[in-house]
Amino acid sequence: MNSKAAQAVISNPRAHGDAPSVSVSSSQLDKLRNLNIGAGILHLVSGVVMVILANDFSLPITSFNLNGPPGTPVSEGTLSTLIDVRLAPLTAAFLFLSAIFHFLISTVGFRKYGDELRHGRNRFRWVEYALSSTLMIIIIGMVTTITDLAAVIGVAFANVSMILFGWIMEMVNRKGEKVWWTPFWFGCIAGVGPWLALGAYLLTGDQRPPTFVYGIIFSLFFFFNTFAINQWLQYKEVGKWSDYLVGERTYIILSFVAKSVLAWQLYANIFIPTD
Repeated sequence: MNSKAAQAVISNPRAHGDAPSVSVSSSQLDKLRNLNIGAGILHLVSGVVMVILANDFSLPITSFNLNGPPGTPVSEGTLSTLIDVRLAPLTAAFLFLSAIFHFLISTVGFRKYGDELRHGRNRFRWVEYALSSTLMIIIIGMVTTITDLAAVIGVAFANVSMILFGWIMEMVNRKGEKVWWTPFWFGCIAGVGPWLALGAYLLTGDQRPPTFVYGIIFSLFFFFNTFAINQWLQYKEVGKWSDYLVGERTYIILSFVAKSVLAWQLYANIFIPTD
């Protein structure tokens, strides 16, 4: 780590009065406000539909205990159901979280949102992603039979770590200065963990999951990676991504599409009432 990056991580100067580095006009900010409002409304409508129309389909969160010292045969262990989790409300939750944050930065947080963008960051985004995308990866894991409590916790915290590295990436880098890429690559390492776990469960099970599960995994794996690509394009300043606001708009669109793809695949294959 170079001295500038080390100082940024320790004292976090960008959170305390650093000079703006991105030009943001009033018209650009108004367009982003409208985009956020539109995304918030669509997320809200999707969430309400999930709550009202979806069935009661649930999956268990489990715990496995060997009931003995290390080395006890697995056959002597006990698999216990800790709680049955309805997936529709959990799906609605990540949609509602997104709606809340879109409305927050479009209303009472709008002035702060503009200030964040002028400094080449958006901490609202990273807080929302840490919550909503973690719910998403938990749901994806559950439909892939990752239901053990310890595994769910591990997957969740790996995902949160990935998001926080994205946050750090924005906090320690300023437009026009040499980019410190370490947070980006550490985020990629943390982010690949949950997907390796999903792949392991798919490949080692005695029975293959339904086709729609593969559709969910491959489509969401693609969309999760597009967020990393968007940030890479921002800091490489490739083409129109040299404008930080292009990356911001792309984040909003990607977030809406990724959440909608997961929610409606779940609805079409699991949540539609059958009676």
